Amino acid sequence: MALSEQFLEEDIHPIDIVEHLAEHHDWDFDRIGDDQIAMAVEGQWRTYSITLAWSGYDETLRMVCTFEMEPPQEKLPALYELLNSVNDSCWAGAFTYWADQKLMVYRYGLVLSGGQMASPEQIDTLITTAVLAAERYYPAIQLLVWGDKSPKDALQVAIAEAYGRA
Repeated sequence: MALSEQFLEEDIHPIDIVEHLAEHHDWDFDRIGDDQIAMAVEGQWRTYSITLAWSGYDETLRMVCTFEMEPPQEKLPALYELLNSVNDSCWAGAFTYWADQKLMVYRYGLVLSGGQMASPEQIDTLITTAVLAAERYYPAIQLLVWGDKSPKDALQVAIAEAYGRA
């Protein structure tokens, strides 16, 4: 059964759908308010904090996927260079570093103007894409910040593809 088959009635709040998905995937979550939910999603490299918030004003479902990071001050220019390169290869969403909060952030806004409804599959894909992007680029970020690799060399880890079979 498709996830959307459980939501055949109209005007379901997007955060209600997210809450259902969190329960379905057995993710830890906290419904912060009617328009916001926070959850923890376990990845291979670490646990990611994901927050989704609905803005009725501009009809946008905003998502931020974060993980803590405290790079040395002298690494910030190289980190920003790496993030520019990473964002060139991200078609949905973008990375940024929030220095004041010491958080690496992947964010995306799903615009649902004109009263459109997001399907459970869309929201599930939104969350999955965020975790996959964080997982893909996490090693490159670590190599740059802690392994003394250049942005170009660190990015090779994320974009290299394995060929053949093990």
